[in-house]
Amino acid sequence: MALAQPEQGGVLAGRIDPRTGTQAGARNGPLRGALATTACMETLQVGYLHAVAAAAGCSLSQPFPDNGIDWIVSHGAPEHVVDDEVTIKVQLKATYQIPPGPAGPAFSFTLDNEHLVKLARSPVAVHKVLVVMLVPRERADWLAAGHDRLDLRHCCYWTNLAGHPVTGRRRTTVRIPTTRIFDDRALCEIMTRVGSGGTP
Repeated sequence: MALAQPEQGGVLAGRIDPRTGTQAGARNGPLRGALATTACMETLQVGYLHAVAAAAGCSLSQPFPDNGIDWIVSHGAPEHVVDDEVTIKVQLKATYQIPPGPAGPAFSFTLDNEHLVKLARSPVAVHKVLVVMLVPRERADWLAAGHDRLDLRHCCYWTNLAGHPVTGRRRTTVRIPTTRIFDDRALCEIMTRVGSGGTP
């Protein structure tokens, strides 16, 4: 039996618009909703976090109200020393202003000082990490699906800002290491360190 190939361009590809007589989706792609791009970016990075947490065997919850932290990630394992389940707090950010695969050991990202103070507090009972997602500028380039995978672009990077000083008047630029790709293995390693009584 032959395996069907995915439709190119989504469900609208190949359909003729009766008003114009042109192929729908042929030039501009499918009709996307009018939701603001920044709101869509927030949804995309939440999807990324959910995928990573699922592969790492972690549970997710949202604080209500959020009070400056987006997600609480929990990881249960009998090997943890401090408890059988450890948690971290995750703050998500996304930008399309930085191209994929940034060169060098780190890239710059700017945070409001009020937000940085919350992320930089030390010592803490529950550790916090900042996760920054670099996304393509065009939503049409955010993901691609096939029979064997769902590619979600581009990448999330993480850092622990505990102890980071505030240097700007209203905003402070921090450096995000390019070696710290946020995936399931990275999350498991973070949780293992926290579960041993260390820092992320």
